[in-house]
Amino acid sequence: MNGIKNTGFYYTKTLVQGKYKLPNLYCLQLDGPTRYNELLRKMETATYRSLTKALKELEDDGLIIRKDFGEIPPKVEYSLSARGRTLEPVLDAFCHWGQEHRDDIL
Repeated sequence: MNGIKNTGFYYTKTLVQGKYKLPNLYCLQLDGPTRYNELLRKMETATYRSLTKALKELEDDGLIIRKDFGEIPPKVEYSLSARGRTLEPVLDAFCHWGQEHRDDIL
């Protein structure tokens, strides 16, 4: 048997692991194109550096698109890419499971 590193699960995990990647993908799925400062507010505990790092990695992996409007003051907007939109059923399932089990007693 091959190790877990050769599975689709592991590949997907490497793309979305991190404190702010899944929440960013979920926010972009719900809200559509979103400006940086709005994402920062929604992440609540994120620092500028941690959010920027997460967004850059998501962009590098082709899951989101960064649109720079070239304006002063700077205006940047993020949205799901076509590849990122293919994760929507996964995000929906993740949310649905949480809704169903939120009140489970451990």
